[in-house]
Amino acid sequence: MKTSVQAGVAGLLACGTLLTVVLVARDGDDDGDDGNTGIAYSAPAKGPYVAIGDSYTAGPGITDLTGSPAGCDRSTGNYPALVAAELGLKGGDFRDVSCSGATTADLTAAQRTNDGTNSPQLRALSSTIRLVTIGIGGNDIGFSSMIKRCVEMGALYQLTGSGKYFTEDAPCEREYVNGDSDKVKQKISTAGDRLTRVLTEVRRRAPEARVYVVSYPAILPSDSADCGRDMSLAPGDVSFLREKEQQLNAMLRQRASEAGVGYVDTYTPSADHNACAAKDTRWIEPLVPENPAAPVHPNARGERGMADAVLRTVKSAL
Repeated sequence: MKTSVQAGVAGLLACGTLLTVVLVARDGDDDGDDGNTGIAYSAPAKGPYVAIGDSYTAGPGITDLTGSPAGCDRSTGNYPALVAAELGLKGGDFRDVSCSGATTADLTAAQRTNDGTNSPQLRALSSTIRLVTIGIGGNDIGFSSMIKRCVEMGALYQLTGSGKYFTEDAPCEREYVNGDSDKVKQKISTAGDRLTRVLTEVRRRAPEARVYVVSYPAILPSDSADCGRDMSLAPGDVSFLREKEQQLNAMLRQRASEAGVGYVDTYTPSADHNACAAKDTRWIEPLVPENPAAPVHPNARGERGMADAVLRTVKSAL
């Protein structure tokens, strides 16, 4: 028979596993109003507009699902839908082909979901397209698995005294970084090479389109001590995961620049609205969502904030 501590560890680890497997595969909603009602733009964009990406683009769980296959979990309240509405794009002038769980490989090949198969996302492009947004990369580096593992180790860290008995405050980081060897950094570089090829193909298929790579919003706070309860992470691993997300976004920015396309920074405006912020201000939900959302994904406020970041960037180029 397990001792009470062993049973507690097992329970927390199981809970952490359940709650984090959808990091870059599902998304959520928010009933709160942060006073962020969107930005009005008088100059309409030239359509058609195609939105490409993973779950941070698809926005599952925020509002009713739309499109097919159902397994992509696209929301009518995700940032592409909000951008299209603000720009006055309707009907055939807007197409959202994003899909939860997508990697760069799923942009040029069919993606199987738990409810249907999504066609290669780049198939939606043509010479008539005038606006493209791309939100991709998190699944390529296995960010979901990394969060899951760090939560498991964070639960153990907390159950064993939160540093009282072990001095190591970043147990998860040690599994990914060893001296000069950084497994995550290597995956980010590989994902960057894949993104470069994707952007080349996007430009070939839609030569007249304005193309924007959309970054990931801030998931974790700058103060590691503020996030242990909500995310079940050891303090050092909060810093580790935040650094890796920043490195991922830096890669997205660099590859966008090298390809001659735009970049949308959603990280900066979301920095104070991370998963460990107050319920009525956060853009990202923690492990146990308090607003309608999937764990560790944008709620409705987050998708609105991302949409506003896209709109600001698009407007500046008009």
